[in-house]
Amino acid sequence: MPRILGVDIPVNKRVTYALQTIYGIGPAIAAEIVERAKIDPQIKASELTDENIAAITVLLQNDYTVEGDLRRELVTNIRRLQVINSYRGMRHKKGLPCRGQRTRTNARTRKGKKITVGAIRDKTQRRVAASAADAKAAGAAPAQGAKKK
Repeated sequence: MPRILGVDIPVNKRVTYALQTIYGIGPAIAAEIVERAKIDPQIKASELTDENIAAITVLLQNDYTVEGDLRRELVTNIRRLQVINSYRGMRHKKGLPCRGQRTRTNARTRKGKKITVGAIRDKTQRRVAASAADAKAAGAAPAQGAKKK
């Protein structure tokens, strides 16, 4: 299995598709790299020679931001937005969508599991009060959520 920039390239795929396993390389960039390295796009990754792999590696290192460097750059950009307290940075901090999507409904991917916020129903309130009275009679601390009088 050939390794390019620390990533194992699948040997059973064609070169342009195999290069797309590297983070930051999509179809257009993969095709451009294969063309610039003068490699036949129809060959499989297992048929790449050491010279081909070296040419691809040199192109990627010199002209493209990929893998760890790209991830680091993205994290740095988001941190910068948070430090300058921009609207987008604040939305990232709060874990909300920052591209204008509605949040009254939906946005569950960013907001996480639904948390119900509202008044306690009468039945629940009586149950909490009863458990607080039982705890007081027993001499223990009141139940969590019980109202103090």
